[in-house]
Amino acid sequence: MSLPDLNTEDGRAVYRKELRDVGRPLRLGGLALIILAAVVVVVTSRGMLGLSPDLAVVGYAMLAAGWGLYLAAVFLRTRHHKRRLAEGL
Repeated sequence: MSLPDLNTEDGRAVYRKELRDVGRPLRLGGLALIILAAVVVVVTSRGMLGLSPDLAVVGYAMLAAGWGLYLAAVFLRTRHHKRRLAEGL
């Protein structure tokens, strides 16, 4: 791959789209897991649906896993950006 064209607005738009696509499945999966975990924690802590409050631990584990996925996607995107800009050196 060649160095991205950051001198024009079109080139910057193409590069922004490229960066958005890096790690997208991890980012979206992490976000979905975070939202689902929040629902599980709220439902179990209030005793709704007859679920035991002990299941809140599962929700917190899901929350941690979701944030882990999201941070992994941010790490991948940052590493990709650094590699792309270093190609011109």
